[in-house]
Amino acid sequence: MFKFTEYKGTILPLNISNVDTDTIIPKQFLQKVNKTGFGKYLFHDWRYLDKNQCNINPDFILNKEIYKNATILLAQDNFGCGSSREHAVWALLDYGFKVIIAPSFSDIFYNNSFNNKLLLIILKKTEIDYLFNLVNKNSKIQLNIDLINNQINIKNINSFSFSLNNFQRFYLLNDLDNIDLTMRFNDKIKLYENKIPSFLLKRKNFSS
Repeated sequence: MFKFTEYKGTILPLNISNVDTDTIIPKQFLQKVNKTGFGKYLFHDWRYLDKNQCNINPDFILNKEIYKNATILLAQDNFGCGSSREHAVWALLDYGFKVIIAPSFSDIFYNNSFNNKLLLIILKKTEIDYLFNLVNKNSKIQLNIDLINNQINIKNINSFSFSLNNFQRFYLLNDLDNIDLTMRFNDKIKLYENKIPSFLLKRKNFSS
């Protein structure tokens, strides 16, 4: 289980705006309904020069050796736009990303990410540009994400504050998903079920 209280990782700078979900995970790889196995298809059309993944694109940043172990994705405006496919989030997580930082995100992608425990952080454009410049000068720079205090810290260099609503913060700090949240009310659910008249239960069983 991964309680997101504090996290340290290196950055992969994807200096591109309006990255849509079809680019993150192309439609031909959406056959599965489980959440694993999509990482190898992440940014497929940018990572490879052919459809069979035989020829790697050496110019695409995800293929650069210096960013091989990066777990924090730094992006530009409107990341995750396009269709509402949740597979885009699954692909990012399966590849190994834990955090995405950008000036803005698509609303649906934003909600899908938190439902799957992928932390999205919104910073000002000037702060994003600062981070891009910093990483371009030193690819080994690490960020420390402090979710207790809603802060990003760069050791001996700088720090940034970010906002997150209380529900999302509680969700990540306690490693919860939608089922976990529902089960927190299990006693109330059972109490309600016990009050259902027996004839309604019989009617339901008959119709099924």
